[in-house]
Amino acid sequence: VAAFGSFRFVIKGGLAGAAVYVAYDQGLLGSGTQGAEALRKAQEALPPAIQEWTSYVGWEVRTLPPIPKIDFSPSDSWNKGVQTVISALSVAPTRACEYTVEGWKYVKDLVK
Repeated sequence: VAAFGSFRFVIKGGLAGAAVYVAYDQGLLGSGTQGAEALRKAQEALPPAIQEWTSYVGWEVRTLPPIPKIDFSPSDSWNKGVQTVISALSVAPTRACEYTVEGWKYVKDLVK
């Protein structure tokens, strides 16, 4: 049973490593412009891949609905994430003081 658990761990680790490698190889872990280029390539490659897969499986797909346009800028998303994290870190000391005061009030009320 322990060998089976180890085997599952090795398989999961291998899949995770492969996913990280593919993301790195396709430029998803690079700069914002590299990520935008990788997204554009994926949007161009998706419809033919789906058509090929459905014909391989034997499903008859007359027409595929158009892929929605994604207005996604990796650099804008990254900047928004950084701003959110910095904002949270800037209010952390104030929040910690507020939570400490509330905690002491709660403990005092329990002791009464």
